[in-house]
Amino acid sequence: MQLIDTHVHVNFSTFESDLEATRDRWQAAGVVQLVHSCVTPDEYPSLAALADRFRELYFAVGLHPLEADRWTPELAHQLRQLAQSHPKIVAIGETGLDFYKADNRSQQQQAFWAQLEMAHALQKPVIIHCRDAAAALADQLRNFWDRIGEVRGVMHCWGGEPQETQWFLDLGFYISFSGTVTFKKATQIQESCQICPSDRLLIETDCPFLAPVPKRGKRNEPAYVRHVAEQVAHLRGVSLETLARQTTENARSLFGLPQLTLSDSPLLAQSWTKE
Repeated sequence: MQLIDTHVHVNFSTFESDLEATRDRWQAAGVVQLVHSCVTPDEYPSLAALADRFRELYFAVGLHPLEADRWTPELAHQLRQLAQSHPKIVAIGETGLDFYKADNRSQQQQAFWAQLEMAHALQKPVIIHCRDAAAALADQLRNFWDRIGEVRGVMHCWGGEPQETQWFLDLGFYISFSGTVTFKKATQIQESCQICPSDRLLIETDCPFLAPVPKRGKRNEPAYVRHVAEQVAHLRGVSLETLARQTTENARSLFGLPQLTLSDSPLLAQSWTKE
């Protein structure tokens, strides 16, 4: 069984002391590929180094909406150059809108639109962060489609209501569920998980944040995407193996990831043991 964690941040300092051991654990859990998101272009050297170090790790470049006050034409040019500078860059992002933690809406929308243009021009998917901004973000995507053209991508760490989920499904987007789908009170996320078509479903950790039950409160890591997969499979009434196959195929389709075999990741043969 193979799993793909479609959103990680293992370049953060919290992984500095045990990254090799963390990798051993994600391989033992069946995680064969990972997509590393990007908060600011300053991260590029560390992301490229990780991609060169770990054959299963791919990455994105982008500017997070909470960093939108840094947006300039010069930064846009830098991002576009970076997006074409490494063969393992598979997406633009994470970008999007966050009206929960910041009120600079026009700056966020400007940076988001420019990154959509970049993704469209380079034919790469976008990784979208959306918090308390679903209506505005959906409107901006519809406007982009009308004025510029189609763009593909994923609503990452999705926490919206089923109605909002449908907006983005109607726009052709994938929906990615994180450890929040395992939280007892996350009923609207669980309902969204149940209505998402099987060919538009992804899983992630967003590590080191939002560790799933039964690891809640601990540092999150890619191995724990297994717990996300188990919960999503339970909510959708399918086997873990079926869910793993569906989400792995979806991740490879969206991000253009290569197929892997068991020999590419020898620890996959080890059994998964819950602590």
